[in-house]
Amino acid sequence: QVQLVESGGGLVQPGGSLRLSCVASGSIGRANSMGWYRQAPGSQRELVSIMTSGGITNYADSVKGRFTISRDNAKNTVLLQMNSLKPEDTAVYYCVLLRLGRNYWGQGTQVTVSS
Repeated sequence: QVQLVESGGGLVQPGGSLRLSCVASGSIGRANSMGWYRQAPGSQRELVSIMTSGGITNYADSVKGRFTISRDNAKNTVLLQMNSLKPEDTAVYYCVLLRLGRNYWGQGTQVTVSS
């Protein structure tokens, strides 16, 4: 059983910043990937960023240079620092943990970028 709890979403003006946090608990093991997806209304869920336990990262082209993912393996935590936010970043952001061929999802946190 794996549980993921996200926090840090909210309303921010264009150009602003937010930091999302996700804490994992349960049978998460040591070799896994953690990261973030997002889903805007009427759109499919898409990858934002992901990071392996070894530190390899991947970012969607739309967020490169603006978002930074980081992990604290000792605390089973993944963070997403989001800077220079745009209205098109508005979505529900989901934490994900990938392990042994399975994906585990958090409940999602809303990020709204609007003036």
